[in-house]
Amino acid sequence: MAKKSEVSAKELKEKLFMQKKNAYLRMTDDDVKKCDKFCEGYKSFLNTAKTEREATAFVEAEAKKAGFVPFDKKKTYKTGDKIYYVNREKAIILAIVGREPIENGVNIVAAHIDSPRLDMKQNPLFEKDDIGYFKTHYYGGIKKYQWPTVPLSLHGVIVKADGTKVTVNIGEDDNDPIFCVSDLLPHLANAQMKRPATEIVRGEELNIVVGSRPFKDDEASEAVKLNLMMILNEKYGITESDFLSAELEAVPAFKARDLGFDRSLVGGYGQDDRVCAYPEFMAILNTKSVRRTAVCVLTDKEEIGSDGNTGLNSSYMKYFIADLAATFGVRCREVLSNSKCLSADVNAAYDPTFSDVFEKNNACVLNGGVCVTKYTGSRGKSGTSDASAEFVGEIRSLLDKNGVIWQTGELGKVDNGGGGTVAMYVANLNVDTIDVGVPVMSMHAPFEITAKADIYAAYRAFVSVIKD
Repeated sequence: MAKKSEVSAKELKEKLFMQKKNAYLRMTDDDVKKCDKFCEGYKSFLNTAKTEREATAFVEAEAKKAGFVPFDKKKTYKTGDKIYYVNREKAIILAIVGREPIENGVNIVAAHIDSPRLDMKQNPLFEKDDIGYFKTHYYGGIKKYQWPTVPLSLHGVIVKADGTKVTVNIGEDDNDPIFCVSDLLPHLANAQMKRPATEIVRGEELNIVVGSRPFKDDEASEAVKLNLMMILNEKYGITESDFLSAELEAVPAFKARDLGFDRSLVGGYGQDDRVCAYPEFMAILNTKSVRRTAVCVLTDKEEIGSDGNTGLNSSYMKYFIADLAATFGVRCREVLSNSKCLSADVNAAYDPTFSDVFEKNNACVLNGGVCVTKYTGSRGKSGTSDASAEFVGEIRSLLDKNGVIWQTGELGKVDNGGGGTVAMYVANLNVDTIDVGVPVMSMHAPFEITAKADIYAAYRAFVSVIKD
C-alpha cells in the first residue's frame, strides 16, 4: 500500500469524493447527437399531448404501431407478448411479458401525465359588461399570478345530453383563436400590488376572456353570451346545459422550444411530468425483450393527490397486475411483493437566482443527469415512502453498470416545503419503490425548463430498469 505522502490530493479526491461533472463533459459526441434527436421527439410529444386524455390517446396509437394489443384477461400470454390497458381514456398501462416467471415480480416504471392548468367550472360561460368569460377552477399547485396574459388553448371533451361526445381542441393551430386571463395595468394596480403574493390574483379572478361581439338583436339581454353560445352550437351542436357534463381545460397555447443559444435546454408547458412520461414510454416502446415482466404506467390525478379512479391511489394498477398474474395462475400479492418500481417523477432543479431555498449539497442540477430521489414528502419526511438503503444501492449499481449519468436530490431545504409523487401509493402495495426523474426549473409554471442531457439520461435509466 502506498504511503499517504505518495498519493496526491487530486488522486484521493477522484477516489473518495463523488464526481459531479456536467453531463456534457461525460458524454461522447455520438451521445450528444442521440440526445438532441431524442429531444426532438419529446418536444413534439409536448406539443401534441397537453392533457392526460391527449397523452393517453397518443401513447395508445404509438403502442399499437409497435405491436401492443389490448389486454384480455381471458387469454394466455407468453414471453415477449406486448399488451396494454386504457383506464377511462385518462391513464394507460403498457406491459411486456418477461422471460422469468411472473411470480418473481415485475419491473414497474410509473409517471403521471396530468399537469397544473385551469379547468372550466360546470357553469363556465357568463357575460359581464359586454365581455364574455369562462369561469375557471385551477387544477394543481400553481402561482395564480403567473397565469394572466398567457395565451391559452382550450382542450377536452363535452358529453351532450344524448350521450354523444365532442372533442375540443382550440388554440393550437395558427389559424385558431386563443384565449387569456386579463390583468390590471401597472398604472391602476396600486391596491392589487399590496395584496400578499398568494392573492395578487385570486382564484375567482382567473376568468378567461372568450369573446365580446354581441348577437345582432339589440333587444336581447346577455347578447355577447348568446352570440358565443350560437357559435358553439353551430360548431359542436351543444347547448349551455351540456357544459354540465364537460371536461374543458385551459393550457398555454405556445409550443415547446429549444432554450438558450446552445440549444441545451427545453422550454415548454407540462414538463412536470411529461418529461418523465415520454422517456418512460419510449423506453418500453423500443424494448423487444425483457428478463422480468415490464410494466409502464402513465397515470392521472397526481397533481391533486392521485385520488380518483384514474389516479394511482386507486386500485386500477393493482387490478391490472392481478389479472395478468391470474393468466399465469399466480396470486397478485406474490407478484407485487417481489416487484420493483421507479416512480418516474421530476425534482426541483437548483436555481442559482433563488439559491436560498435549496440545500446545495443535496439539490439536483440541470445537466447533472437523471435524479434519484430517495425520499420526497415535506418537513419530517411526511407523505413519502423513503426507499431502503438496499434498494437505493441496487438502483445505483444498475445505473452505473449501464453507463447512465445520474445524480441525487431533494426538493428544497428541510422546512421550506417539499412535495409528493406516486411513489408511496406503489410502495404501499409492498413494492420496493424509489423516485427517479428529471430536474425541472420553474416547476408548475406555464413555462418550465429542463435540460436535454437529463431527459436523455432518464430514457437510458428507464431502458436499464425495463430490460433488467
